[in-house]
Amino acid sequence: MQEPIQNILLVEDDLRMAELIQRGLEEQNYSVTLAYDGLSGKKLAYGNHYDLMITDIVLPKMDGLELCKDIRILKPAMPIIMLTALGTTDDKVEGFDAGADDYLVKPFEMRELLARIGALMKRNRLQARGTNILKFADLEMNFHTKLVRRGNKNIHLTPKEFKLLAYLLQNPERVLSRAEIAKNVWDTHFDTGTNYIDVYINYLRKKIDRGFDQRLLHTKSGMGFILMEEE
Repeated sequence: MQEPIQNILLVEDDLRMAELIQRGLEEQNYSVTLAYDGLSGKKLAYGNHYDLMITDIVLPKMDGLELCKDIRILKPAMPIIMLTALGTTDDKVEGFDAGADDYLVKPFEMRELLARIGALMKRNRLQARGTNILKFADLEMNFHTKLVRRGNKNIHLTPKEFKLLAYLLQNPERVLSRAEIAKNVWDTHFDTGTNYIDVYINYLRKKIDRGFDQRLLHTKSGMGFILMEEE
């Protein structure tokens, strides 16, 4: 059976860049809708179904960060890739905090963008077929409602923190290297020049461990991170 055509919303104000990306995606049988400013992108995203959105950060009328935050409220599961010329750790963290699933720094090769798109869509399909609830110790995550609880406490996570915790819960009591986390949570290769994984581990540790008698998220020096109960 032939795979259904995947619909992508591309929000990019650089006309030449937008046309190049559109052509490259359509050559791979994606259906692409273009928007040239943030507000137009928001209206299209709210009124139509898209399997994935690609957006620049610097946009007229509404920047990509605000666009991403607004869309995350209505469509929390839709994969979002940010394109930008800004590539520092702080820039990436800001993008992930806004709700982006992946972050691609300009200039980039089309084959890399296609690889990121394919990985995100595959992960979404697997999550849709998987169990709705993950548990470890007194920590519980519900994929359907997007709620996370530890004991009697509700824990608010950003979309990227949610994905990181989901991966940890899917691999409990196993040391996960930074490279493995980068590949499976950020769908990218680990960049030794940035420390965004450590930043997000610290964010997560404060939320799921602070105020509880037992720590669950541990660092194994020189190896990575592990979700485990203290002995």
